[in-house]
Amino acid sequence: MSVDRIVMAFAGTVILTSLVLAHYVSGEWLWLTAFVGANLLQSSFTGLCPLAKILKVFGARPGCAFE
Repeated sequence: MSVDRIVMAFAGTVILTSLVLAHYVSGEWLWLTAFVGANLLQSSFTGLCPLAKILKVFGARPGCAFE
């Protein structure tokens, strides 16, 4: 999998997990959803994504979004 797909899969997993935790544990978990959404938004404009940089260091195949 490319870095782009890994980032999208990770973001989706974190969002769904935080929604489940907000429903069953505490509504405060929605802040995690907001953080992931804000990070996705800023990376779409700037092209900077901390997870993409980490994945590149570990040798993940680069995609076209985070070159």
